[in-house]
Amino acid sequence: MRYIKFVLWGMVAATAATMAYIYVVDDKISTQSRQVTAVKLGDEFSLVRHDGKSITDKDLLGKPHALFFGFTNCPEVCPTTLHEMSTWLGELGEDANQINIYFMTVDPERDNVETLSDYLTAFDSRITGITGEKADVEKTLKSYKVFFRRVDLDDGDYSMDHSAMIYLLDAKGDFAGSISYGEDGQSAVAKLRKMLN
Repeated sequence: MRYIKFVLWGMVAATAATMAYIYVVDDKISTQSRQVTAVKLGDEFSLVRHDGKSITDKDLLGKPHALFFGFTNCPEVCPTTLHEMSTWLGELGEDANQINIYFMTVDPERDNVETLSDYLTAFDSRITGITGEKADVEKTLKSYKVFFRRVDLDDGDYSMDHSAMIYLLDAKGDFAGSISYGEDGQSAVAKLRKMLN
């Protein structure tokens, strides 16, 4: 009988210790999550919109915004993502006007104002393209911690490897989350709606 009581008390103690550990770990995760959402991305920049107007980092403030990085010669990821973003904006209705959507090129050598402007006619008109001088664009991409790399092809042409995630930033420019490539549409719209609150 004493042996059974000893085992039972041991189990209770172990359970309590485990719960305490989970609580501590969960608290640390919550704290880390709060720290991540406070991360500041981007730096000062002066680039060009697809309509030829200038755009700076200050223009991205005042409204929550979504940033996607890609290039017009992208065979799949970019057109798919831009099409999905157009669909999400449609689902948001009038609320979509409270969020700015940007498509910044990772290939400024080919994606000049005219190329971007023609390309974006296939998608929602509220998506703004951003390009500029190569050095300026690359500096901006690095400030947003975007992965991008030129890949030379056998035929003498080249492609670009790049991050496929959509960055969500609040009106102050702080990181507010992300939408992964291929993420469920309902989840993506819910994240965009959350930015409005």
